Amino acid sequence: MSRRHVAGLDLGSTGIKVLIADELGTEVLVRQQPTPWRAGPGGTTELDADALVGTVRVLLSTAARDLRAAIDDPVATIEVLAVSGMGETGFLVDRDGRAVGPGIAWFDPRGRAEIETLPEHVLDEFAGRTGLPAGAQVSVAKLIYLRDAGVDLRTVRWFNLPEFLAMTMGAEAVSEYSLASRTGLLDQDSGKPWLELIEHLGASESLLPPLVHAGTPLGAANASWVPDGFLGAQVTVAGHDHLVSAVSGGVISHDRYHVSMGTAEVLLRVIDEPLSFDDRAELARYLINSVRHVIPGKSVIVAGVKSGLLMRRALQLSGITDRAGRDRLDDDACALPLEGALDPGSVEVRGARNDDGVLFLTVRGDGVSPAELFNAVLRHSNDEIRLLIDVMDRVIAPARSSLLTGGWAGMTSVRRARAAVLPGLVVSGRDQDTAYGAALFALGLLESDLPAAVSRGSA
Repeated sequence: MSRRHVAGLDLGSTGIKVLIADELGTEVLVRQQPTPWRAGPGGTTELDADALVGTVRVLLSTAARDLRAAIDDPVATIEVLAVSGMGETGFLVDRDGRAVGPGIAWFDPRGRAEIETLPEHVLDEFAGRTGLPAGAQVSVAKLIYLRDAGVDLRTVRWFNLPEFLAMTMGAEAVSEYSLASRTGLLDQDSGKPWLELIEHLGASESLLPPLVHAGTPLGAANASWVPDGFLGAQVTVAGHDHLVSAVSGGVISHDRYHVSMGTAEVLLRVIDEPLSFDDRAELARYLINSVRHVIPGKSVIVAGVKSGLLMRRALQLSGITDRAGRDRLDDDACALPLEGALDPGSVEVRGARNDDGVLFLTVRGDGVSPAELFNAVLRHSNDEIRLLIDVMDRVIAPARSSLLTGGWAGMTSVRRARAAVLPGLVVSGRDQDTAYGAALFALGLLESDLPAAVSRGSA
């Protein structure tokens, strides 16, 4: 008798990944497509809804075909699909289920000025109430920008990318708690929409769809575009990608950092209950979030830097666009001391702060090779991480260990740098922690037992 199969879909900032696992939690295959962003001037970056759906359709079709070949079963199907992905980015959708504008990237600078137009008392309460700093990254900033550009918020609903994709597959229209926590529309104490803010936006109470926990069954993937092999699969939303990554290795101890290194690098701590209003406000002063976890009843503290974005741009600046070139650079960077072989101050880097992401270089000396530049990026992001750790240690007990995950964790030079700043560092053995974490949510739905499925992540 053949085994049953589930899939985890990760809508990432760099790539969209799908991981298929069997009913025992064993990874069968992973396939990936580039995220179809549309770049504009001044760092603006958008996503077209049709382009997203088209990319996912191709990805799922390829994965279904390859699964059938891999297990020699021409009619193998996926029984459950769980969708995870980036926070903050999403679509405003009209009553007919159509996106009324582009999905603006979380790292797009638009909205920075617009969010400052909120009433003073709302801005004063924002961080303590939502657990987020009031800046361009939160979805509210993009909503104000779109409203001012002419979108009528009274007649639309907001869907974060994973929720939107699930809905377009035929699932129920919902808002998942961990993703809603990234919008700035959710009151962390009550777990309900912040109606006063929604009113100030000029939107209706239906701006956020009904709230559900990650892993809630949402119906079948029965849309016409869903490829054979996934058609009819049960669909669920697994939640915010960094938090989903954190469950891929099983339950995280409360004294451990889970460090997820994608375009953004996130340090995550799991806590049993929400922090106080004042503690959330204090952390937000340093761009640290305190929001709801994908595991019901748990919260997380999330500190981020844009080191992955800076590393990617450093590679591009050095003319490196493929894996072989990255591997050569990794070797060259490790051949140098982390502090560099040049005179101090020969090259300086800025831009890793979570509200920045612009690679600033100051070169004062000769001999700044790609390896020297890359190590300078790593040193700079280490400095930013130290600052964040110092702040978190003032609010909760210091962590005693760290688990490093994500694509950049495969580089020896990156691991060396982070070992200098993170306590008790170990590296995940998985290549796609978020997609696998999402697959565990799918497995939990297959078994109707999420805790048992998550425990498999540590197997």
